[in-house]
Amino acid sequence: MASPTSTNPAHAHFESFLQAQLCQDVLSSFQGLCQALELEPGGGLPQYHKIKAQLNYWSAKSLWAKLDKRASQAVYQQGQACTRTKCLVVGAGPCGLRAAVELALLGARVVLVEKRTKFSRHNVLHLWPFTIHDLRALGAKKFYGRFCTGTLDHISIRQLQLLLLKVALLLGVEIHWGVTFTGLQPPPKKGSGWRAQLQPNAPAQLANYEFDVLISAAGGKFVPEGFTVREMRGKLAIGVTVNFVNRRTVEETQVPEISGVARIYNQSFFQSLLKATGIDLENIVYYKDDTHYFVMTAKKQCLLRLGVLRQDWPETERLLSNDNVVPEALQCFAQAAAEFATQGKLGKLEFARDARGRPDVSAFDFTSMMRADSSARVQEKHGARLLLGLVGDCLVEPFWPLGTGVARGFLAAFDAAWMVKRWAEGAEPLAVLAERESLYQLLSQTSPENMHRNLAQYGLDPATRYPNLNLRAVSTNQVRDLYDVMTKEPVRRKRDSTDSGKPDRGSAGTQEELLRWCQEQTAGYPGVHVTNLSSSWADGLALCALVNRLRPGLLEPSELQGVGALEATGWALKMAEHELGITPVLSAHAVVAGSDPLGLIAYLSHFYSAFKSTSHNPGPASQGALGTSSAVLFLGKLQRTLQRTRAQENGEDVGGKKPRLEVEAETSSTEEPPVPEAGVPLTPPSHSQEAGGEDLCALCGERLYILERLCANGRFYHRSCFCCHVCEATLWPGSYGQHPGDGHFYCLQHLPQPGHTEEGNDRGPKSQDLPAPGEDNMPTGPSTPAAAQEGASPVPGPNQPARRLIRLSSPERERLSSLKLTPDPETEAPPKPPRSCSALARQALEGSFLGWGVPIQNPQVLMDMEEEENPSSSEEEQEEEEDVALDLDMEQALLTFAKNSGTLDKYPTWRRTLLRRAKEEEMKRFCKAQGIQRRLNEIEVALRELEAEGMKVELALRDQSSSPEEQKALWIKQLLHLVEKKNSLVAEEAELMIKVQELSLEEKQLQLDQELRSYMNREESLKTAADRQAEECILKKLVSVVNQRDALIRFQEECRLSELASGPEAQG
Repeated sequence: MASPTSTNPAHAHFESFLQAQLCQDVLSSFQGLCQALELEPGGGLPQYHKIKAQLNYWSAKSLWAKLDKRASQAVYQQGQACTRTKCLVVGAGPCGLRAAVELALLGARVVLVEKRTKFSRHNVLHLWPFTIHDLRALGAKKFYGRFCTGTLDHISIRQLQLLLLKVALLLGVEIHWGVTFTGLQPPPKKGSGWRAQLQPNAPAQLANYEFDVLISAAGGKFVPEGFTVREMRGKLAIGVTVNFVNRRTVEETQVPEISGVARIYNQSFFQSLLKATGIDLENIVYYKDDTHYFVMTAKKQCLLRLGVLRQDWPETERLLSNDNVVPEALQCFAQAAAEFATQGKLGKLEFARDARGRPDVSAFDFTSMMRADSSARVQEKHGARLLLGLVGDCLVEPFWPLGTGVARGFLAAFDAAWMVKRWAEGAEPLAVLAERESLYQLLSQTSPENMHRNLAQYGLDPATRYPNLNLRAVSTNQVRDLYDVMTKEPVRRKRDSTDSGKPDRGSAGTQEELLRWCQEQTAGYPGVHVTNLSSSWADGLALCALVNRLRPGLLEPSELQGVGALEATGWALKMAEHELGITPVLSAHAVVAGSDPLGLIAYLSHFYSAFKSTSHNPGPASQGALGTSSAVLFLGKLQRTLQRTRAQENGEDVGGKKPRLEVEAETSSTEEPPVPEAGVPLTPPSHSQEAGGEDLCALCGERLYILERLCANGRFYHRSCFCCHVCEATLWPGSYGQHPGDGHFYCLQHLPQPGHTEEGNDRGPKSQDLPAPGEDNMPTGPSTPAAAQEGASPVPGPNQPARRLIRLSSPERERLSSLKLTPDPETEAPPKPPRSCSALARQALEGSFLGWGVPIQNPQVLMDMEEEENPSSSEEEQEEEEDVALDLDMEQALLTFAKNSGTLDKYPTWRRTLLRRAKEEEMKRFCKAQGIQRRLNEIEVALRELEAEGMKVELALRDQSSSPEEQKALWIKQLLHLVEKKNSLVAEEAELMIKVQELSLEEKQLQLDQELRSYMNREESLKTAADRQAEECILKKLVSVVNQRDALIRFQEECRLSELASGPEAQG
């Protein structure tokens, strides 16, 4: 609709205000609007009502309707809730502006200071559904017509700041630019108020402004005095962001976005990227907005190799300093990654320009992130109270791959405004603080899935946003240190310390407790007399008795007659690792010789901490309670299966009657030690570790302290040494292999494949996640005997052929391809990104169809449409350019359903909804993967810190022979405590690796499903012999994936049932 000609200058200023795309243009047009209406900017909510009353302009009416609807909510009390409250907001970022808008709606006087004079950040922010709804309700589409049209769920920082700035100005927020807040100026005497210290010299009106609420949204590098922050540190993480000019050509609009793809579940994509460009990434995201925005996590060694970084420095600040980063190389790096990810379909990429006119590409560090210990404080001096609140990055620095920054930032802004409302109502300061901290506890747990579903009800009241809200989760006694009277120093919370001499409750306890428990567990076994934690274990009988007590049936005491001490000890160590999940920290030689008493104490303490609640009476009762982590046990068996299958591939004699070891999480008889005479498990195996070998790393040859020891294949390593020979990634059980030729360890992505030429570029299925020996009927990792027997391909016996042809009918193939199971990532043709949005939309559609084009009675995913506001046709611009074209068969299926149900008019909405939800699912998976990766990195850092502390304690115990016995006992107690903490972290790490397996399997399943459907949809008469062979190959891979997924599902179910069964016992 064309704008009617108007001679009113206020109308022209208002149109300029709406369309302004630069910060200075917004300010100047708003200044002109106020002058035309004879108003003074920054007059609070009354100013908004005056503008609305005087500007009787058709173009403004829809905006007034939206703002009036928001302001009419009961919580704002018609703008009278905080009329006597004066607030200072520091920072005009999205969160600071959003907080200012809420405070203005409450009727408070709001002054905002911002040190910058322009908005120049092109980086794109992911928006949760509630943030999209919230911004639309504030008139976002009036200011920015492309806001979240089609399937878009993101916006550039600059555009978000612009639209929030316009809303804030209309609501009467007073904004000062180029002013830096440097601190607080306490009241000099009774009767005066709090002021701000500002630079450069601020106008007298601003310098003399007294306020009783300060909201800091100045970013992570500025936190007001009195607040303490905690550092959450992971491994070195280097992010790279780049923005390219978006010309909005037809070709550009048809390039699909990448909501997120991570190496943790799609290694083939990144392997293809590495081969094609030499670029090694952990993840990558691509969004289209004002610019083509890419953000990725790069590996340091890759940046050094490609010349992006001049030198390797241990200090991160120095590593990423301007002097050490080569701008031209960084630009080439980012451009090559972007071209590969989009398959070159964006055409010639031209860099957008930053605020200084330089190419908008940068490298940043997100190794550590800061989180404030508290979200609010109260300071008082001379009777004047000041409420301080944090929002945005100075409250919690977001982990960018999770896409939570703006969503949680807005939630914190709402919570801070609610706190100000409670403050203005006269609530007691401690009660206000306790309520705010109760809300702060919820912030890190929030996600789109665990918040209220009804977005229309969201408001300032926390009860409208958080289900199961408890505003008394934090008591007033717990926040007394957040109320400062300026006559005393601020109380700072102590950091967690791991070197304290007092271990936490539930630790391994003292050496005497450990000895007493060992005596109870080994009592009654012939020839076993435990009187100490050294020589009593030298003959191996005590260790065998302990293993037998915890897992009866593995070995009867009578069968140890005539077995030597070394053999018996070796058998016990191996069975403890294979059947109980307790990895050794010393060799059988060291146990027999008594050369490592501290190592033996640490090893036995693992038994104690895992099984101390187990009854010491022999029998089935003790068999049911597995004290160690099931995930550790599962991954250990998975790794040994990998080794067996690879050894068979290479024609090596692995011994035993079984062709391979089937993975079974709970069955002790499933796996037999990989030694000759495996069919006679009562014969203890010989131990290959040399005497004293646990003291030296098998790779670097340096000294190994107890907490540093990592055992693999009977040898001991530093954790830092046990990494992939190619990419230096940390190796976890079930995710690595040792090459028989060079003896090096490799992650599965880089593990060489001797004798395999097919699919060599992508490593074939053997390089991904769970190894397979080429015979797709054999489970390629976590598969159980039952899984193989019940599936399409039974486990071949020793005398059976290793391969069996699988033939399925067309209906059987269709059912198999539609199974909701998850795969390991095998090969995928480069350079295609992991899964298209169309594929994810297909998955959503399948959830509502029994088969292609066959609707169920109530297709929930289609009929339950988005309950967002329906913009008018003039606002809903045709931005479907951002949508991804659906596959022809899927498009036809959707159209068929719409026609058959008589709802063809709803087809465009359904299509858009499917694609939007598909993007949400893609983002959800990406966030889950990145959360796992981040936690794994944090665990690795924590383990390194524990190793350093353990080394100090161990040195003290070994070197201070003249120290008092009391001091030695204290050191041993510390050592046991550190060992238990390490075991706990390793168990958590194993559980996360199981989740990684799930993600990998799911990704592969969807890739195989796409491939299989592409063949199944062809006419049978048009298929060539190569097509049929490829289809059969894909089908076999799918069978393999089904077996793997089946094993994971049953493993998790057994863990769940085990927890349920042990629950009453634990309570008892």
